[in-house]
Amino acid sequence: MKKTLVIVGLGLIGGSMALALKGFEDYEIVGVDVSQPTLRYAAEHGVGDRVTESAADVIPQADVVALALHPQGILDFLHTYKDQFKPGALVWDVCGVKSAILEGADCLPDTVDFVGCHPMAGTEFSGVEHAFAELFQGSHFLLVPRRTSKPEHLALLERLAAYMGCKDVHRTTAQAHDALIAYTSQVMHIIAVAVCDDPTLFDCKGYEGSSFRGCTRVAALDVGLWTQLFSLNQPALLEVLDRLIGNLQSYREVLATGDRKALADKLAFSAARKRQMDLPGPDLLK
Repeated sequence: MKKTLVIVGLGLIGGSMALALKGFEDYEIVGVDVSQPTLRYAAEHGVGDRVTESAADVIPQADVVALALHPQGILDFLHTYKDQFKPGALVWDVCGVKSAILEGADCLPDTVDFVGCHPMAGTEFSGVEHAFAELFQGSHFLLVPRRTSKPEHLALLERLAAYMGCKDVHRTTAQAHDALIAYTSQVMHIIAVAVCDDPTLFDCKGYEGSSFRGCTRVAALDVGLWTQLFSLNQPALLEVLDRLIGNLQSYREVLATGDRKALADKLAFSAARKRQMDLPGPDLLK
């Protein structure tokens, strides 16, 4: 008898998961979304084995539930359905913040096992129409177990990540995860949108180089999603921003002195650190 794996939220990430997980072990992949256009597209394009708008109809029978909603949507969903999950079920999320989500999961009964997850993949696009099964190929899958997490569920998530094409699975803590993401993802989005706030932005239209396009690629972001991600990870993100502001100020100061030797030394120091990052060697996330 087939087991049921429910994916709640069929946007870019949830839709790509539903495509990537088809055929995984003995699970039927069921997609849930409240948007009728999303459900129609998913049904027509085989996003999952079947789709429904009613979470209440499938959650009580689901062996595994993946929450691919915006952060606040995950917190609200956990609170709303906390007494409807199947006893023994595994519930996990794909959110880009972990401390706030794991705190929210404390509302679940002891019979439900919640594990924080984060497949580190995505594009600058959103919506199920941009979903594709290969999205997770070569990506890292971050796993944030709780003290009560069951070994068999952690092993299941590792197999699931491998099936989706993830490069590896790295176990970490919520605090370490949030600090990492604040630096490697969230502050990069802030840099991108801040660059686009410059009053000369439209003067350069048609003359942008690849470095400008690369820097600002993620600036046309999903405002609702990133407002939540930044707000829920405020402490870690503020620390990274303060360090960045300090680094920018130090470059401004050395540039203002007109001392080319000091500027060259500073540039050489930064460039060497980047080259060291790019050297082949053991992956720290393995």
